[in-house]
Amino acid sequence: MEIILKEDIIGLGYKNDIVEVKKGYGRNYLIPQGKAVIASSSAKKVLAENLKQQAHKIAAILAAAQKEAEALNGVTVTIASKVSATGALYGSVNAAQVAAELAKKGIEVDRKRIVMKDIKTVGEFVATVIFHKEVKVELPVIVVAENAAPAKQEAAPVEEAPAVEAEAPVAEAEAPVAE
Repeated sequence: MEIILKEDIIGLGYKNDIVEVKKGYGRNYLIPQGKAVIASSSAKKVLAENLKQQAHKIAAILAAAQKEAEALNGVTVTIASKVSATGALYGSVNAAQVAAELAKKGIEVDRKRIVMKDIKTVGEFVATVIFHKEVKVELPVIVVAENAAPAKQEAAPVEEAPAVEAEAPVAEAEAPVAE
């Protein structure tokens, strides 16, 4: 079944694309949800006319997408996650966490635009951010162990412990003076 998409659908196509889908998927999901229309000859003519009239607007959208993509050039996302003794993550790192880390850096990206497999180990990975069907940016994602940093911090308080013991005898010396 041939249909015309009314919106971007990840894994299928982009708005105004003519795609081939199974009849059940088209009739039972895409068309009733308003995500597509049947690609009849008259619908194709209307689409061609609309695209011709919207050429300037489409060029502006493409330019805006390229500007957003430039903001991600040279950006690397580092995510700290809890790790087991074997090196596997508790849970996984997904697109929502990458989007949250980008937001902390002041770059707003919808998590639905980030395409990646769930990460379940420590290491370096690549996520693809899709701004437009012609503008895609590969974003390096580094997953580090959250457990490693606190181990170093725990060693520092051990060194402070003798200083606390030195204060304790002073407190005992003050106690007899008060009597």
